[in-house]
Amino acid sequence: MSKHLRQGSNGAATAVTVVADVTALILGLWIVFYVLDANRANDLVSFVHDAARWLAGWSYDLFTMRTDWLRTLLNFGLPAVIYLVVGHAVAARIRRV
Repeated sequence: MSKHLRQGSNGAATAVTVVADVTALILGLWIVFYVLDANRANDLVSFVHDAARWLAGWSYDLFTMRTDWLRTLLNFGLPAVIYLVVGHAVAARIRRV
């Protein structure tokens, strides 16, 4: 395999890793904001909430327990972990190609 081709796959793998990490960071940040009762009128908190809702849309209300902080932790934490695991697995596979 040529050095140029290997560098291209490393760049793609790095991009996949960064996207997975940023996605998990947004979801994790929303969990922290929720648990600490951040001001939802704040632009940053509002942006993070909207982004987290969109990113976790496929798992939203997967868990419906009564404890709000635990429900938030699971409904946003599970997608964060899945994005990290899948993103890093895909990046590792790209690097091996």
